[in-house]
Amino acid sequence: MSAENAGPGDNAGAVDEAEPSELPSPPDAVVETATLEAAVLDTATLDTASVEEPVLQTTVLQTPVQGDPPGDPAAPPTGTLSAERLAAKALEARLLGGERKLRRREVAAGAGLSLLSARKLWRALGFPNLGDEDVAFTERDQAALSTVVDLVRSGKLTEEAAISVTRAIGQMTDRMVVWQIEALVEDMVHRQGVPDAVARKRLVNQLPSLVDALEEMLVYSWRRQLNAGVQRLAVRAEAGLQASEEGREGDEDDAPLPLARAVGFADLVSYTSLSRRMNEKTLAQLVQRFENKCAEIISVGGGRLVKTVGDEVLYIAETPAAGAEISLALSQAFTEDEILPEARVAMVWGRILSRLGDIYGPTVNLAARLTALADPGTVLVDSMTAAALEHDERFVLEPQKAEEVRGFGEIHPVLLQRGSGRGLVLD
Repeated sequence: MSAENAGPGDNAGAVDEAEPSELPSPPDAVVETATLEAAVLDTATLDTASVEEPVLQTTVLQTPVQGDPPGDPAAPPTGTLSAERLAAKALEARLLGGERKLRRREVAAGAGLSLLSARKLWRALGFPNLGDEDVAFTERDQAALSTVVDLVRSGKLTEEAAISVTRAIGQMTDRMVVWQIEALVEDMVHRQGVPDAVARKRLVNQLPSLVDALEEMLVYSWRRQLNAGVQRLAVRAEAGLQASEEGREGDEDDAPLPLARAVGFADLVSYTSLSRRMNEKTLAQLVQRFENKCAEIISVGGGRLVKTVGDEVLYIAETPAAGAEISLALSQAFTEDEILPEARVAMVWGRILSRLGDIYGPTVNLAARLTALADPGTVLVDSMTAAALEHDERFVLEPQKAEEVRGFGEIHPVLLQRGSGRGLVLD
């Protein structure tokens, strides 16, 4: 499964070099603190860090100390759980598959795994540390751990591959859950006219009615995306490799890299100065509008959005023409938008390496350098990309003056403009 859609150089969950691969259970003295908070591979983990009052805490309300100011008369009696915490506890049991009653060593042993090796998978998922005495696990945690272990023991995955795949699941679902919670909170603030903190508490009561639908959509989307990945691998691989030779001599810096892709950047002009003059709500709306517009255009053009970083978006496409169409559509969309500023856009056709969900190589770096050279509202390509597009009537190519670019020496930018045809048509 090829992944081309995450942050650059992400090694946050990498395995410590000093740790052995699969070992028998080590003595207690050499076992470090394990990591796990909720259910392993649980895609509905709540993002408690962003909530005003932790939603998954079940601590009993403390007895007031003598001299404390009188409490809220409407508060629950001492020693009972508040309504919000009761709702959170019930939701936790549903999400985690039952009550937490296992310790980390019990989970690892139940999966037939050393605690040290179990820690690698839990850390790859991005869960926080817990101690030996923390009763924080359910039987579903053990079943999920066993699933990954079985893939390695059956020879379907190496341990390194299993950790990498697990890290992809952890990072993608973590970001997805945060995104979904923020979207739901924002919707409640607008629809119900309540403050942000109130909306976050109410969301705990609303989530049970959404869990099944969100889970169903997650599985559906994953299957569709996996199928799309298979099509890219099996159906269009040969055509893509043939197209990658257009305009190339074979001695380019990216020649050893395996994937041929059109790599593009779009960078909003004056975003920093604009953000300084905006309040939190307006800035959030601008960022969301930018990401939504980029995602729509790139998707319609048959490309893939790799990542967004503030005011910049990185995308790829499988042919030079598809990359050019997306780039022109992005430039036009931001020029015509009544709220967003114009964008500088650049696109380079070449070879890349895909790792950890991100893309690497000279092609990516050159596209970034060209973006900085582009004027607002324009699209630049390099001379090799221009050679691959020169016989396509849909595009007009206008050579620009040579530029000295750090790491590349003298390059020859080419202005890409619309030729014949309608370009991308958005519904």
